[in-house]
Amino acid sequence: MSATTENRIALVTGASRGIGRVIAEKLAEAGYHLAICGTRPETIEQAADAIRAASGVEVLARAVNVAERDEIQTFVQETAKHYGRLDVLVNNAGITRDNISMRMKPEEWQQVIDTNLSSVFHAMQAALRPMMKARGGRIINISSVVASMGNPGQLNYCASKGGIDAMTRSLAREIGSRGITVNAIAPGFIATDMTAELGEDANRALAEQIPLGRLGQPEDVAAAVVFLAGDGGGYITGQVLHVNGGMYM
Repeated sequence: MSATTENRIALVTGASRGIGRVIAEKLAEAGYHLAICGTRPETIEQAADAIRAASGVEVLARAVNVAERDEIQTFVQETAKHYGRLDVLVNNAGITRDNISMRMKPEEWQQVIDTNLSSVFHAMQAALRPMMKARGGRIINISSVVASMGNPGQLNYCASKGGIDAMTRSLAREIGSRGITVNAIAPGFIATDMTAELGEDANRALAEQIPLGRLGQPEDVAAAVVFLAGDGGGYITGQVLHVNGGMYM
């Protein structure tokens, strides 16, 4: 990637809160100008305002339903047109619709596949044209440890994340000759608003399953994204980087 960090452009989906918000913040701190999306206009604009105020970078923010092919592809195309380039794509948006397999409703399956898996393909497909034109780019997909471990009650979620890992390896082989790297990051148990709602006892039980003895922080995932997005990640492609404190080896 020939551009300096200060004029590189990164697009992050699902960036209004949680891991995606911190990924966007850390990329901004590293000097990237951003395009971010979330599902609700007010929350994604609040995130954009906070990032602009803290880092001084430019932030393009949109409400996007990533499960809709036209919406996510239009946002990727708008980003590339607005900035004149797209250097980094971070596919972070995701949902859960947990249920045991024999009771899982068709819509619970389809919503997770559309949001977590199909959206990643659609975003990557749209990003390929500007990245191939520039003969370089970084695609970073946020997977999950459960893609490797499995998890009861999350057949749909595990399938979506396993699909991300497979797509990552396949696309890396397909476009490596164009100077574009494609990697996935698989977080383990990360402390977010969702885990906080489980309560102290549940979080303690989760931490006991982790060799490092604690839940991860969104910053742990974001640090891996910043590394893979930067020059240090230039010879890494087709990999799934586990950020899980050792809970899966």
